[in-house]
Amino acid sequence: MSIKNQLHVMVVDDMATSRGLIIQALEWMGIRNIDFATDGNTAFQRLVAKPVHLVVSDFNMPGADGLALLEGLRRNRTTQRIGFILVTGVADPVVVRRGQELGMNNFIKKPFSPEGLKACIERVVGKL
Repeated sequence: MSIKNQLHVMVVDDMATSRGLIIQALEWMGIRNIDFATDGNTAFQRLVAKPVHLVVSDFNMPGADGLALLEGLRRNRTTQRIGFILVTGVADPVVVRRGQELGMNNFIKKPFSPEGLKACIERVVGKL
């Protein structure tokens, strides 16, 4: 069984359009085990209760942004090993550096192609 059939991914984005584009790209890759949350706080609660293999999270969200979510995941024993990709509209070096300090596995800048997202994910989980 290939990794894409086993991989469980949570998409976290407050914008329905952006969230839909990420989910559509994941489905195009053949990933079928996809969940989503519309904010960092909800995502965190659900991930503690039921961890996934990979989180693809927007940076700019109300309440807990992507970095706050990442920090919470890394501090929690249940979620500290979840792969994490940050999606950002502006690859601000300060944001990227902070993400790296917190244990982000990779990041991708919007807009991105499905192929670009696939390459980004493969650098975290291996060949799909």
